[in-house]
Amino acid sequence: MKLSDFDFDLPAHLIATRPARPRSSARLLRAEGGRIEDRHVGDLPDILRPSDLLVLNDTKVIPARLSGTRTRQSAQGEVTARIEITLLEPAAEGWQALAKPLRKLRVGEVIRFGNALAATVAEIGEGGLRLVFDAVGEAFDAALNQVGAMPLPPYIAALRAPDDQDRQDYQTVWAARQGAAAAPTASLHFDAPLLAALRARGVEFVHVTLHVGAGTFLPVKVEDVTTHRMHAEWGEVDAAAAAAITRAKAEGRRVIPVGTTALRLIESAATGPGRVDPFRGTTDIFIYPGHHFRVTDGLMTNFHLPKSTLMMLVSALMGPEKIREIYGHAVGNGYRFFSYGDGSLLIP
Repeated sequence: MKLSDFDFDLPAHLIATRPARPRSSARLLRAEGGRIEDRHVGDLPDILRPSDLLVLNDTKVIPARLSGTRTRQSAQGEVTARIEITLLEPAAEGWQALAKPLRKLRVGEVIRFGNALAATVAEIGEGGLRLVFDAVGEAFDAALNQVGAMPLPPYIAALRAPDDQDRQDYQTVWAARQGAAAAPTASLHFDAPLLAALRARGVEFVHVTLHVGAGTFLPVKVEDVTTHRMHAEWGEVDAAAAAAITRAKAEGRRVIPVGTTALRLIESAATGPGRVDPFRGTTDIFIYPGHHFRVTDGLMTNFHLPKSTLMMLVSALMGPEKIREIYGHAVGNGYRFFSYGDGSLLIP
């Protein structure tokens, strides 16, 4: 498998920079039973079976993008410069982060984010740095909410700056566990009326947690995709969720993750065909064609970047030829792509 096998042409005007309003009015490409059908997310109560189990990722995106001023001492006195920080994940002490620019930073420098927050550079590595902030716990959360911005994906941030509306738009309605640097974007299509309609239909829900990292946007740089190394992300499937998924499989019901993050997590927690055990820790599972899915019967997801690991994942689920047909249909029919774009329901 070559990286070029997962490439396709995408007109720039199909990249969505704002979500549909209301959320559930987004278009939905349904690929099931060999057929492709144009629907809307709000049609899910008519499409899904009453016995279906939807797996939802309840991670909560933090305002991880910070604009600050770095300060260090030199022979000429105190030197200051602007710097952009993206928080990745908590460390044993402080936070792992990305910095732009990184090369001029030095250990011991202080970065100030307005008057609300400051951090000291504790460590610098090849791919980022570790920051120790002057606030912890609730005080840190409050300061971060004051000075931080939502970490929009690079392909949106290149077209417009994040604003206050993104604090609502780039967060799921069931977000509960803070720690993600990116949203589980397929879940952004759900709103309270749609959830109520699905419950009335008899669809079951279970929540898991995968804290999506900024590494999800890193490009694949190897031509032989099987040699790519995935970034690790922290996740948890608690005992109740594991039991609900295992029970659904035993009863012959469909398990459909909402988003590739939920799919990767339950496949990481799977200990055999149709069985999921409680899981807590990091996963770097890489799913590409040839993967044997142990518990996943379908997937609701958005449309992904060319040559990305997520294109490889959906190709593994549906087959490369079918995915090329699906994406050709989506481009030809003007579906909106990426994080704020339209959705698809993929049932192999």
